[in-house]
Amino acid sequence: MYDERMRTIALAAMGAGESLNSVSKRLGISRAALREWRDRGERPLRPSECPRCGTGTLDAPSYAQLLGLYLGDGCLSRHRRDVYALRIACDDVYPRLIDEAEGVVRAVHPGRPVHRVRAVGCTSVVSYWKHWPCLFPQHGAGPKHRRTIALADWQREIVAAHPELFLRGLFNSDGCRVANWATRTVAGQPKRYEYPRYMFSNESADIMRLCQWALDLLDIPWRMPRPNALSVARRDAVTTLDTFIGPKS
Repeated sequence: MYDERMRTIALAAMGAGESLNSVSKRLGISRAALREWRDRGERPLRPSECPRCGTGTLDAPSYAQLLGLYLGDGCLSRHRRDVYALRIACDDVYPRLIDEAEGVVRAVHPGRPVHRVRAVGCTSVVSYWKHWPCLFPQHGAGPKHRRTIALADWQREIVAAHPELFLRGLFNSDGCRVANWATRTVAGQPKRYEYPRYMFSNESADIMRLCQWALDLLDIPWRMPRPNALSVARRDAVTTLDTFIGPKS
């Protein structure tokens, strides 16, 4: 299967007068494919063109959020003919998050169906495409916390441009907004008071560092009560997260 870039090069060569046989030998493309491209002429781009190995475009804000969802509750699985299924597991307790996950998948891979596969207590948002590994080079065998998770340079650029959406994806998958409480002695009497805070939990130290980095980009203070748990509890920091994350629903 030839990508769109190779097709463009071949058409340009034939348009410049290079023979079909010469183009076939130089580029390693079958003459049957070259004849089809030449005779059929230009074609409009399909929504499924890959933005990494083809000529498609990538909705960067939606991708930043989808990347956070994938690192939290997503996976890729290979099917027949090198088609991959992207699955984002969502808790049925939060129907809005299911709708949102479906929306960002559609924005990143427009024009193709997105499925909801229901199981006990959860719904998986599923999309099939040969090029999902191009967009998620972190894909690999085994659980994420047992392998290295590092962003490619182009992914880091997208996250740096849209850290709020990346964090929204992470916290929508493996985070929460909770009411914490503490006691303080006032006039000799213990007094209980409550305050909101955000928690993010993940067993992968690499993914945890990515969450920390994105928070640092926004100057949001955080601390680590446990190696696998991150807390944002300062009032101004919680207020900032409320502007682009908020409680689950």
